[in-house]
Amino acid sequence: MISQPLDRRPLRIVIGAVTYPPDVNGAANFGHRLATGLARRGHDVHVICHSTDRCSGTTVEEGVTVHRVGSYATPVHPTIRVCTPWRASTAAKRLLDEIRPDVVHVQSHFFIGRGIINAARRRGNGLVATNHFMPENIFGYIRVPRMLQTAASRLLWRNLVKHYSKAQVVTAPTPRAVQLLRDNGFANTAMPVSCGIDVDRYRRRAAAFRSSNPDPETRTVLFVGRLDEEKHIEDLLRAMSLLHTHVPTRLEIVGDGSKREHYEQLAADLGIAERVRFTGFVDDEELLDAYARADLFCMPSVAELQSLATMEAMSAGTPVVLANAMALPHLVRQGRNGWLHPPRDVQSLATAIDRIISDRSVIDRMGAASQELVSQHDIDAILERFEQLYGHAIDAGEQAPEPAEVHTGLAS
Repeated sequence: MISQPLDRRPLRIVIGAVTYPPDVNGAANFGHRLATGLARRGHDVHVICHSTDRCSGTTVEEGVTVHRVGSYATPVHPTIRVCTPWRASTAAKRLLDEIRPDVVHVQSHFFIGRGIINAARRRGNGLVATNHFMPENIFGYIRVPRMLQTAASRLLWRNLVKHYSKAQVVTAPTPRAVQLLRDNGFANTAMPVSCGIDVDRYRRRAAAFRSSNPDPETRTVLFVGRLDEEKHIEDLLRAMSLLHTHVPTRLEIVGDGSKREHYEQLAADLGIAERVRFTGFVDDEELLDAYARADLFCMPSVAELQSLATMEAMSAGTPVVLANAMALPHLVRQGRNGWLHPPRDVQSLATAIDRIISDRSVIDRMGAASQELVSQHDIDAILERFEQLYGHAIDAGEQAPEPAEVHTGLAS
C-alpha cells in the first residue's frame, strides 16, 4: 500500500484509448476526465486514439494534445471503428518516439491500444492499463450465436490477459471488476481504482434547479446511456407501465443507439408514449439539466463495470434503482440511497420505483445519501491515486503496489 504521496513533479503522460470524445460512452468519458484532470494538475498530457475518419491529425483540446490515428468505420455501430494492426503499430511507435513519455496509460487492448502497449514495452516505458472491457458489451453489437458465446468469451478474455500482463500496474473501476479479471485468468496484481467524478459540478446544478423548480409534484425517472441491447431498457419501459403511484411520473431517456426505434415503438405499444421522452444525445449543459430534473435514476443494465452515469446521478442528489448485477451493487446501500432489483425482473423493478417515487421525503432523504456515498469517488482523489501509480510504473524495477484500501466502491 502507498502511505505517502509521491513526488508531484510534472510528468509527460500518454493516454491510449480506442474511444475518446466526441464518442459518447463510459470509457471515452473516463479517458477525457482523466486527461483533462491531469492536464489541470500541471502534467503534459497526450492522448492517442482512433480518429473519427480515415485521416490522422493532432489538435490541442482543453489543454490536452490529442493525436488521432486514422481508422475505419464498421457496419456494427457508428462509434465502433477499427485500425489495422500495421497502422496501429506504426503510428504508436512513431508517436511514442516523438512524445517520449514518462508513463503510458492504456484504456484498451484492442487496435491502437495494442499498438501502444507493444511500443511502450519496447521503449521500456512505465505502463499502466485500465480495463473497461466485458465480452457482453461486444455481443450486444456483434451477433454471436448464444451457443458460441462461452467459447468466444473465453478467447476474448485470454487475449486481454496476454496483453495486460505486459503492464506494471493494472486497474479496474471496482472490486467486482477486479474479481472479473481474476476469474478470467489474470494472475498479476490488479487493483480497484474508481473512474472518478466531479461531484460538485452535478451537485451545484441540481441545487440551483431544485430551488426554483416550478412543478415539484411531477416526478421524473431518468436513464442515461447507450440505447443498445445490453442496457435492457425494455425492462424499464415495461416497469413504467406497471407503476401504481398516483403521482404524475414520466421517464426521460438520454442517449442514442441501435435499439432506439425499437424502444420508441415499445413505449407506444405499452400505451406510455406520452410519458416517455427520448432526447437522443445531448451536450454537457443539457445533460447537467437532465440530472438536475431527475427524481430517480434507473440502470437496468447487467454489464456495468462501474456506471459513470449512475455516479453522475448520485452526485446530483438522486436516489437510484439498479439491477443487482456486475458492479452496480457497489453503488447502492439498500434502503438508504436506493434499491437493487433482480436482473430482468420487471415487476421487482416497478415495485422499487414505486417505493421511492411516490414520497417526496423519501426522494430527498435517499438523494442526500447518494451525494454522501458518491463523495469518495471525487475526481481529485482519483487523479492523485493515478499519479501515485504512475510513479510506481515509471520505476519498472519496482513491484506494483498492493491494492489500496480507498476508492474501491460504495459497498463491501
